[in-house]
Amino acid sequence: MRTEAIEIRSLSTIEELEEVRRLESKIWGESDSIPTHQTITAVKNGGLVLGAYYAGKLIAFQYSFPGFNGQSVYLCSHILGTDEQFRNKGIGEKLKQAQRDEALKLGYSLITWTYDPLESINGYLNIGKLGGVVSTYIPNCYGEMEDLLNSGLPSDRFLVEWHFGDTAQVDTFGTEYEQDFVLGSSFLKWDINENGQPVTAPLQLEGLHNNHVQFVPIPKNYRIIRETNLELATNWRMHTRMAFSELFKQGWQVSGFKKINDPGIPVNFYILTRPAPKGDFCNED
Repeated sequence: MRTEAIEIRSLSTIEELEEVRRLESKIWGESDSIPTHQTITAVKNGGLVLGAYYAGKLIAFQYSFPGFNGQSVYLCSHILGTDEQFRNKGIGEKLKQAQRDEALKLGYSLITWTYDPLESINGYLNIGKLGGVVSTYIPNCYGEMEDLLNSGLPSDRFLVEWHFGDTAQVDTFGTEYEQDFVLGSSFLKWDINENGQPVTAPLQLEGLHNNHVQFVPIPKNYRIIRETNLELATNWRMHTRMAFSELFKQGWQVSGFKKINDPGIPVNFYILTRPAPKGDFCNED
């Protein structure tokens, strides 16, 4: 499939939005799909629903609604979903870029959303490619979720702020940092178990806060860990929760994502720098 063959367009009719609801149900389960009367109301009041089509078939979508923090209006990006057979083909990035373009037309300069910080694919897209920043960690954001993708673990989330009007050049991929330096500077200690999966140790704070940069590891394939070893998945959840909460409290922010291409190393890294401006904003999974 050629990504240039994918058509992305803004959706507004009941028929289009009902098609979105059906795809959402296929991905997350029928009980958690957003009613069409909700999405069409949002679209009529400053919200946005985008659909990605291939050969005339809806294969992915993105839904956003207006947010307000008491001072300014922004676009709250609630959900982005891709049909399983079309994942890992760059469709999510195409949807986000289209979302930015449509948001600019509507007068927005900021989009916010949440995502699971342990999902490497999403971290690479949201931070590395799009240039979002994070300075807020929300433990168990949605409580216990029983949908097809989130069951069994606390629903911790990063709150991303995408200031797409900012033209400043930022090294979001951490190209200035060599792999060996990143591995040797890991904020959390980790090892590899007999199954080749990464195992993390509890947070140790001594001597870790005087650097100009921090590197927090996450598994490359957290979803597989979650499906095969729930105890290990829970350890990663709790240990990284402690790490990010501590760093954000001290004023660090996630500003980059270091993808480790060596197949023998089962982790990637978030890059944290200072200063870290705070914001009160909104969710996307």
